[in-house]
Amino acid sequence: MSPRLKLLGIAAACAAPVVLATLAYYFDWAPRSAGNYGELIEPRTLKGAPFDDLRGKWVFVTFDPGACDEYCARKLYYMRQTRKAQAKEQLRIERLWVVLDGAPPRAELTELVHGVRLAAPDAGWVNAFPGRREDHIYLVDPLGNLMMRFPRDPEPKLIIKALQRLLKYSRIG
Repeated sequence: MSPRLKLLGIAAACAAPVVLATLAYYFDWAPRSAGNYGELIEPRTLKGAPFDDLRGKWVFVTFDPGACDEYCARKLYYMRQTRKAQAKEQLRIERLWVVLDGAPPRAELTELVHGVRLAAPDAGWVNAFPGRREDHIYLVDPLGNLMMRFPRDPEPKLIIKALQRLLKYSRIG
């Protein structure tokens, strides 16, 4: 190989990162995904029962009447399966069902609600949850801050992945 070709090869190898970075900047080749699933909410601290008892745990929260229609049952199922998918980390996660009408859950939901904490809505914290509350599954961090909500028809695999990431990098809860 001639010395001239060697010199051109070295120059090309040194110039390539600069050229590629310039092209990426001008053609806007940045990734489009933020990397998280769910909508981040400006943190709001939740005080009072039942959140004081759940400090130190990640908490899924859902709002539904005790009669619990098909959509409600699906949300409860997603919360249960997402928790189970975390394997040994599932002990760091709790589930809370805020029963809007105070009615007891239907008998056929016993498997879905096994281990779910039930609570009545409290005017002190219920207004901290944005949007139409029955449409979402919310996530509260171990410090008691409402921090995220998942879309109306969530993708369970993406919830699992998002929660795995949170549990991996969180030193609390």
